[in-house]
Amino acid sequence: MIAFVSGAVAALAPTTAVIEVGGVGMAVHCTPGTIAGLRLGKEAKLATSLVVREDSLTLYGFADDDERQVFELLQTASGVGPRLAQAMLGVHSPDALRLAVSTGDEKSLMAVPGIGKKGAQKLLLELKDKLGQPLGTGALVGAQRAAAAAGPAPWTEQLQAALIGLGYASREAEEAVSAVTPQAEEALAAGGPAPVPQLLRAALQTLNRAR
Repeated sequence: MIAFVSGAVAALAPTTAVIEVGGVGMAVHCTPGTIAGLRLGKEAKLATSLVVREDSLTLYGFADDDERQVFELLQTASGVGPRLAQAMLGVHSPDALRLAVSTGDEKSLMAVPGIGKKGAQKLLLELKDKLGQPLGTGALVGAQRAAAAAGPAPWTEQLQAALIGLGYASREAEEAVSAVTPQAEEALAAGGPAPVPQLLRAALQTLNRAR
């Protein structure tokens, strides 16, 4: 198993990073949040999980070991493959997933593309005794929520950082975020989180049309 990769970031795409390891470019599939923390030409270290199939070897990358562990635990639930597990981590942090499962929060799981009401109920049952309780303390979670309420929406910062990491100028990133804000507000009004992966794709489409 490849536990991690470390090296210079050779290329970035919305869902993939290429890390140069010993002269070899390793393509690593990542969430937009992980991509946002990388910079071209800069050194990076990603925790990884290698998924082996008959016709492919796919390397998934994560910001830390906790994210990788949750990724692997999610796949112990029936019907959850690596793509859906990564989509869940693209929408929610590991602790947010633990909180959703421990409190039986169907809506949070349904915010993930590909998970409906019945699927969410099934996942809550299967994952209840696997993910454990959130690692953050109640006070820390409360502080994070207060900070989120007082400042810019976390999804805007995450999306803008991802676009800048992909090589766009700050002004271009800001304009793209503004363009997809109605889409994000619609999701938030429905009671779910802003779907960052979909918003990133929509923002990139907006930027491509502008060029």
